[in-house]
Amino acid sequence: MAKRQNMNKMMAQVQQMQQQMQEAQAQLAKETVTASAGGGAVKATMTGGLELTSIEIDEGVVDPEDVEMLQDMVQAAVNEAINSAQELANQRMGGITGGLGDLGLPGL
Repeated sequence: MAKRQNMNKMMAQVQQMQQQMQEAQAQLAKETVTASAGGGAVKATMTGGLELTSIEIDEGVVDPEDVEMLQDMVQAAVNEAINSAQELANQRMGGITGGLGDLGLPGL
């Protein structure tokens, strides 16, 4: 009988954690992070759910003779935005999961 009560209690805790995680994911989808490269010449904005929402490029860095540099800056800005979004997700979800590790969620 005690095992059944423990199992019911554990299932209730798991359901509560799932609900908290869903709420946190919904909130993360509304939050954004912005990262830049090239001294701010290229900026990438991403949600906490890892959706790229915008890329801004200063027209002064658009050089038809050096497209590779612009590509590198875009890549660097996007990668930094991904890292920032993952860090935000880890901060928000870490308290819920209690350090359980990777649960297959975006950003974790």
